[in-house]
Order: sequence, then structure tokens, then C-alpha cells
Amino acid sequence: MKTRTTIERRQFLAGLAAAPLAVGCSTVRSATPAAAVVAPADVWARVRAEFTLSPDWLHFAGFLLASHPRRVREAIEQHRRGLDDNPPLYLDAHEADLSPILKPAATYMGVAPEQIALTDSTTMGLAMLYHGLPLRAGDEVLTTAHDHYSTYESLRLAAERSGATVRKVPLYEAPAKATVAGMAGAIERALAPATKVVAITWVHSGTGVKTPVRAIADVIARANAARTPENRILLCVDGVHGFGVEGTTMPELGCDFFVAGTHKWMFGPRGTGVIWGRPELWPSLCPTIPAFAFASYMAWIQGAPQPPVSADLMSPGGFHSFEHRWALGEAFEFHLEIGKAQVAARIHELNRQCKAGLAAMKHVTLHTPMADDVSAGIITFEVAGLKPDDVVKRLHAKRIVASQTPYATTYARLAPGLLNSPQDIETVLREVRALG
Repeated sequence: MKTRTTIERRQFLAGLAAAPLAVGCSTVRSATPAAAVVAPADVWARVRAEFTLSPDWLHFAGFLLASHPRRVREAIEQHRRGLDDNPPLYLDAHEADLSPILKPAATYMGVAPEQIALTDSTTMGLAMLYHGLPLRAGDEVLTTAHDHYSTYESLRLAAERSGATVRKVPLYEAPAKATVAGMAGAIERALAPATKVVAITWVHSGTGVKTPVRAIADVIARANAARTPENRILLCVDGVHGFGVEGTTMPELGCDFFVAGTHKWMFGPRGTGVIWGRPELWPSLCPTIPAFAFASYMAWIQGAPQPPVSADLMSPGGFHSFEHRWALGEAFEFHLEIGKAQVAARIHELNRQCKAGLAAMKHVTLHTPMADDVSAGIITFEVAGLKPDDVVKRLHAKRIVASQTPYATTYARLAPGLLNSPQDIETVLREVRALG
């Protein structure tokens, strides 16, 4: 069910999609989509105007928790009003049909709607996935030395329950010097006969390095060619900081399972997320939380065996913040109508500008790679003589929202995105330059 039908909104979105075609193609680096077209500045100004972010600040930490664009806000509000007016009837009218969410999500991801499970966050999705995998004593999960707490804890807890082991390997020594071949080669060398799962993160929030998921998937495919189906290695990806940045589909990415919150780069309702899995692999999982899927519920009512696990049976049941979950489709439509290739080209363009400016400063050490194929929308750096926390505080004093990486080794962090302009980049560069 659509949340609004105003001609004004449709005209705006049609303008976003059509405007770049009028200015012709602009050359972009090969790591961005080949057919990407750069939109004129007024298009991005109109995108920015869809958000109510304070105009008194420059926002370079939107990847943590997104502001909602107008269409998402309106959808949330309509569902909230419906639930407040008559909760049982509104719930009954909307709970069973998730196609307004799953269809645009599937179009964005390049998959079928029935291959997607809905969650509340990346952390929830990772926990459900890793606890659901058919791990046994003697199996090994291979992960990297660069992943997030949520991955490590989910794997640790899953290993404790199953008897499997977890091994971490570094993909690079210095993040700024990370390469596709080096990272894929590190995984290839680390694979062992006991390895059953490779758990990686698409974009490392601690360094800004983008892992070459496709190249790693190819490494694992070669290893699986010599294995029986029951011993194949699964590639599982925490994709949250590439999701809504890169225009890649799931078939292009090449992994087996993909987990992402949708309330970061996707601009989705806060408290929403997805898990995608290959359809033939869903039955191998064991759900952690009972699903309220119709087939599962009817099997229980009838005293029949539960059906094979599918994506909908991995979506946690119970009552959720439904006004947020039901508005998620609007976020995917927003990205689709701007254009995935345009989004990727714009974010990479702004990040190249920011990284080039930082790299030119003698008092700054840039830790994120310059190349598009090993970086995305997060930039980490240090300023000589200042702790990362001091850098962030000084930028805050200049009304610039930056952040600090929450890891044992910390850096200052900027994340240029769709709600920034080239002028914003120059402003933040001027203030970082003044810290020297």
C-alpha cells in the first residue's frame, strides 16, 4: 500500500531520475558503475532538501544513524496514525503483506523478494545468521582482524554453542596500502580443510577499507570446486557500509549471505535491516527467534511438521516498531528513483575530493586507500599532535559533525555522502588544515 500519491512528490522524483540524462555522461573511475552519469548540482540540492537535518551543521557522520527523507517520514507517520487510531484493525490490514517492503528491496538488491529476511539491525542479522549456520565441533570460521564487535561476538557465541573455532587473519598491514589482490590473496592463503565459513565486512568502519567481496567470492568458488556440497565454504558478509553506497547487486557481489542495517547509508527507518541469502541455502539454517510467517504458524496450529526454513521463517516474529518496518520500502524506492549508479558516482566523487585534500596536508596521515576499488564512503585519518577525540571536538566546535572510530586503534573519521556538497568538503578541509 502506497503511503502517499501526491503529484508533487512524483514530479520531484522523476526530476531526480531524468535530470542527469540532460547533461550527458561524465567520466568516472572504473571502480564506479560504468554507466554512471553525474547529476547537476541542483539535483543534489533537491535531494538534500528532502531531509530536515540542521542547516547549522555540516554532517559527516550520517552513516551512524540516518536522518529520514521526507517520503520515509511521511510513511512512518501514516502508519503511526493508523496504529494509534485502531491498532488491531490496522495491524490486520498490513501485517501479512510485506510486498511493499520486499519488492523494492529485491529490485535494489537484484534478487527475488522471497530471498530476503527482515530484521531490526545489522547486529540482529549477524547474530541470527551465525547462530543459525549448521556449524559443528571441528568446523572453522575464518574472519579477519578488521571486523566489528558485532561480528566477533556473534561468532564467539555461535562457536561456544557449536564447538566450532574462530580464526582471525589480517588482510593488510597498512590500510592505506590495501589492494584487491592482497586482500583476496590473504583469504586464499588462510583457507584450511576445516574452514566452513568465511565471515567478512564489506567496508571496514575502522579504516574505510572496502574489501573485494567479488574477488574473495571467486577465491572461495575455486576452493569449493574441490569440495563436496556438504563441505562447501560459505561466504557471509556484513555489508552495512557498502549498502546504499555501491550500486552492486547480490549476484554481482557473489556472496552466500549478506546482512545489513538499512538505517544508515540507505536512509531507511531507524530500527530496520535485511538478510539476503541464496535460496538453496536458507533450508540449511536454524532460526533463533520464532517467525510469525503464515506457513510456520499454520503448521503449529495443525500439529504438522514445520516447513523447511526460508527467508520469511528467519524474520523474527513478535511485535515490532511496525510504523518503521512498513515504511522501509520507501527508502529503497528513494534510492532507485535517484539512480543507484548516480548515488555511487556522487559518493565516490565526494570521497575522492576529501581524500585528495587530506593527503595533501603535511600534518595529516590518511589511513583510507585513495583508490575507489578498495574504499567507499568512510575516510579515517590522524592529525599530528592531536588525539582523534580532540580532532572530532575541534571540528564540532566549528559546527562540523565528525566521528571517532570505536576500536582499540582509533582515528578521526569523516563520511562524505549524498547530503554533502563539494563546498562542504572544502569547508571541512579548510578546518582540518587549520589544525596543523
